[in-house]
Amino acid sequence: MKNTVSVILIAAILLVVNLISNRLFFRIDLTEEKEYTLSRATKDILRNISDPVTVTAYFSEGLEPTIAKTKEDLREMLTEYNNYSKGNVDFEFISPESEEEKQEAQQNGIGPVLINVRQSDEFKQQEAYMGAVLQMGEQRDVIPIIQPGIAMEYSLSTGIKKISNPDKSSVGIVQGHGEPELYSGLQDALPSLSILYNVENLNLDGAEPIGERFKTIALIAPTDSIPAGHFAKLDAFLARGGKLLVAINRVNADLQSSQGFPVNTGLETWLRDKKIDVPAQFLIDEQCGAIPVQQNLGGFIVNSRVQFPFLPILSSFADHLVTGGLEQVILPFASPVNFLGDSSLVFTPILFTSGRSATITAPTFFDIRNLPSSFTQSNIVAGGVLEGPIVGNTPSKMVIIGDGDFAVTGQGASSNPDNINLLVNGIDWLSDDTGLIDLRTKGVASRPIDPEYLGEEAAGKRSNIKLLNFALPIALIIIYGFWRFNRQRNLRLRRREESYA
Repeated sequence: MKNTVSVILIAAILLVVNLISNRLFFRIDLTEEKEYTLSRATKDILRNISDPVTVTAYFSEGLEPTIAKTKEDLREMLTEYNNYSKGNVDFEFISPESEEEKQEAQQNGIGPVLINVRQSDEFKQQEAYMGAVLQMGEQRDVIPIIQPGIAMEYSLSTGIKKISNPDKSSVGIVQGHGEPELYSGLQDALPSLSILYNVENLNLDGAEPIGERFKTIALIAPTDSIPAGHFAKLDAFLARGGKLLVAINRVNADLQSSQGFPVNTGLETWLRDKKIDVPAQFLIDEQCGAIPVQQNLGGFIVNSRVQFPFLPILSSFADHLVTGGLEQVILPFASPVNFLGDSSLVFTPILFTSGRSATITAPTFFDIRNLPSSFTQSNIVAGGVLEGPIVGNTPSKMVIIGDGDFAVTGQGASSNPDNINLLVNGIDWLSDDTGLIDLRTKGVASRPIDPEYLGEEAAGKRSNIKLLNFALPIALIIIYGFWRFNRQRNLRLRRREESYA
């Protein structure tokens, strides 16, 4: 009888613990980027929810384990969302099996995707649903495909923020001076910007001032001369406290003719009036990108990639919200950014070259057989933020980047996600909407090799590290083997002694 009661009590305790753990649980996150810990931005969003949010997740059953894990990760994350929001985030999972359920999912914006599964030692394609619908009152947002890991948290949090704050502020992208088009040149950045803002083209022609709906505007890579009247509108915008991001091409290059030349649009003069000097100089860096080169070797044309110092890769950043979480940024044909002002304005450098860099004044000629190899400068400023009464007496803000192409499709943005993060972070900081900066850049974009291990002079270091990686595991196994052998031998000897019991 007592045994029966004990078994029943233990079963009841386990049942209660299991029920509680489904709603209240904790875990120790040992990952470097805290991938399994909700970010501060997400917690702030959840604590400020005023009305209930319903998350309906459509996930197929019978998925292979690697994909099915995404479903369990989503369930655990939504449980945490429910806890931090004090019950304001409710969720349910639906497995679309019948035709009616599949039609419901598709009507809600969740379509089937084809995934590769392995069955009987062969790969097959399987149709699966892996999306979610977020709804708050009449507002709704659709996540067509749930991405695992950090992307999952970003999708959920930005979706909740969108439906809880449907009135987006407007961001203007200046056009009319040869800038990249919003839906072609900036299409890589547009999805991230559109989450929180109405992104619009902004033409400065006409007599009317910049509209009051614009809190922040961006002037990116103009190539044509900018009229004085347009600068007057920018001055009026800053004078009323507007925020401005400037990405300037002070130099440019034609690789076909191997020439680098200065770019003059009038923007450099206007910036100098704001105590920001962007000289017509190329930044060069030993830590750089590569370009494709054709070489004639004995009658054979060989394609190879050559490190090109005029494509600096920056991995040194200030501790600032604009650069928070960035790993590396590529600035093709960039220029230095210098502050000429006094204490009436606050200039904070945020982007720096490596410890081995330099500048070359334009115009210049690119000789692929004799590229610059002397890097006598370090930590040259390539971008910064300016705060204070820039025009008039009203405080304002500017972000200035010494390269206009870093976020343009087909340039730096296409090969490096952090280029997009830099642009969007800058817009967020200027718009005082920095809640998602930490979340957007949470996670590792890349792990570049430390410059001290690059180059011929570091060949010995690299060899030692390779040898250590190869020999250390073997040495540990041998040491453990000797220790275990001696331990077993000593144990056998003790067992032979008369005193051993």
